[in-house]
Amino acid sequence: MAETLDPRLHAVREDLADARLKARVEAARFVEGETAQVIAGAAALRRRPADDAPQDTQLLFGETVRVFERRDGWAWAQNERDRYVGYCREDRLGPAGPSATHRVSALRTYLYPEASLKAPPLDLLSLESALAVAETEGRWARLATGGFVHAAHLAPVAAFADDPAAVAETFLETPYLWGGKTSVGLDCSGLIQLALQRAGFECPRDTDMQEDAIGDPVDPAAGDLRRGDIVFWPGHVGIMVDAARILHANATDMATRIWQLAALDDHVERQEGSRLTSIRRVEP
Repeated sequence: MAETLDPRLHAVREDLADARLKARVEAARFVEGETAQVIAGAAALRRRPADDAPQDTQLLFGETVRVFERRDGWAWAQNERDRYVGYCREDRLGPAGPSATHRVSALRTYLYPEASLKAPPLDLLSLESALAVAETEGRWARLATGGFVHAAHLAPVAAFADDPAAVAETFLETPYLWGGKTSVGLDCSGLIQLALQRAGFECPRDTDMQEDAIGDPVDPAAGDLRRGDIVFWPGHVGIMVDAARILHANATDMATRIWQLAALDDHVERQEGSRLTSIRRVEP
């Protein structure tokens, strides 16, 4: 009997599916897919192949994806890092390039056509974008795929931030954007994913996935909250900045803000009729 798999994390439709799922699902056709690389600063990954379809998440520059179908300017693809599946504009993807040597460690940085701050930038790159640096020339890192980035805005792929809460704090006042994953706009689970990834912890994309997968449980009644603890409600998540305050990207403020945890829990109860469901602690 075929399994029922989460379509957010498995490339499966009635007419087409990932060949790796052949023994698990039924589909009219199975394909191996081809590896491609994101060549735009950020690319929307949508629920349907249409510009007015909901944006479920974003692909960041340099991330690799597996493409299962190209049709009418759209690619049906899966992010190789967090496994998320959706549709992105085909022109946001290019051939697979060299493996990443660095990631953007600044909140954002520009990609330039030459090693000159006066040159008109080619694109805006965001935290956790993946780059293959060919060489460093003074203040500039020359990318193997073309272009230059300020070297101080990069970190080697094996170098991580010490404090995920500090990473999250750099997004203070960032506008709320459903499915967003950049300092131009992001949602609650996008904020948590980026903060944990920059600190060296791989993290799923959506709130329910994160609650199931990350860290170790903390008893909410124990009163032992710490900076960096991840707090969940149905469909919402935030990160503690101390024992009483939580940072979260939220649609009430339409921004990333710090609230008192007790006030947020009361707010969610009034708005949604639910209280916090769990607290997870991520430690080295």
